[in-house]
Amino acid sequence: MIKPKAIKKSIVLGTLTLLCLILSSCAAVSDTKVLYFAHSLPTSHPVHKGILDMQSILNEKSGGKLQIKVFPDGQLGSEREVLELLQIGSIAITKVSASALSNFAPEYQITVIPYLFRDDAHLWRNLEGEVGEQLLASGSEYLLRGLCFYDAGARSFYTKEKPINSPDDLTGLKVRVQNDQMSVSMANTLGASATPMAFSELYTALQQNVVDGAENNIPSFVTSNHFEVCKYYTFDEHTMIPDVVIIGTKFWDKLSDQEKNWLRAASKESVVAQKRYWKETIAEQMEMLKKNGVQFTYPNKEAFQEKSRPIMENMKKDPKMKAIIDKINAN
Repeated sequence: MIKPKAIKKSIVLGTLTLLCLILSSCAAVSDTKVLYFAHSLPTSHPVHKGILDMQSILNEKSGGKLQIKVFPDGQLGSEREVLELLQIGSIAITKVSASALSNFAPEYQITVIPYLFRDDAHLWRNLEGEVGEQLLASGSEYLLRGLCFYDAGARSFYTKEKPINSPDDLTGLKVRVQNDQMSVSMANTLGASATPMAFSELYTALQQNVVDGAENNIPSFVTSNHFEVCKYYTFDEHTMIPDVVIIGTKFWDKLSDQEKNWLRAASKESVVAQKRYWKETIAEQMEMLKKNGVQFTYPNKEAFQEKSRPIMENMKKDPKMKAIIDKINAN
């Protein structure tokens, strides 16, 4: 017997699929091809602004022959639901965290290893080089082809009752993490009690003391209004997990070579603007958070790095993962 929850999920996915198929059929009336781009971020987010640049650049390069229509703010489902819709060919493009992709394409687990990237320069040397191209291509066998990486900054801990000055301060704290094994391992290894849950449920969970804190970047901390509940933000910067713009191969394979070139070029060029939007947003939001009573802590990262080191060593037991890690460390 199918459980009620499963029935509900099937109905939701079926409805979304039907909606997208209707939209796609409408777009096919003219000679213009329209790719539907769904994501879960609000329109104020710097990643959404980068997507709008991608939309504009693609329209210009193609002379309006290939266009993007953007559905932000989770209009067509959660990250996982939209990824599944890409796989069945109901939506063309989405933006997700690389950690979410690790549940579909294992190579993306690399991006969730704590302190793998030394700084921004090291991160982008790899993401915009051979390693990045390898990762973007790795999802193709799972029907998810990467187009580019967007800046999602560094993820750090934020808490309700006290600042985190060392890993010892995490002991006994229930910390919300993303629902992937690497994120769970990261929090547990550092001493917290990892609590996976949907991001949409986190504000209430913080209010009701279901969890004591969470970890994320500054823009997500702000746009979610978690700063209203958590007044301590610790810049331990344990991971630098990029966002990934991906297209379903069911759409990609139907594009002509010229259309693929337009889309690739537009996505890559939009990264430059998106990085700028990210930095500008961080500067503005830091000032706003200070005015709202958020206290920032800048701990010595060495203790966090040392305690989390077993995660990288364990990952290296897989020869394929070791080869990627070694390539990143050598870059």
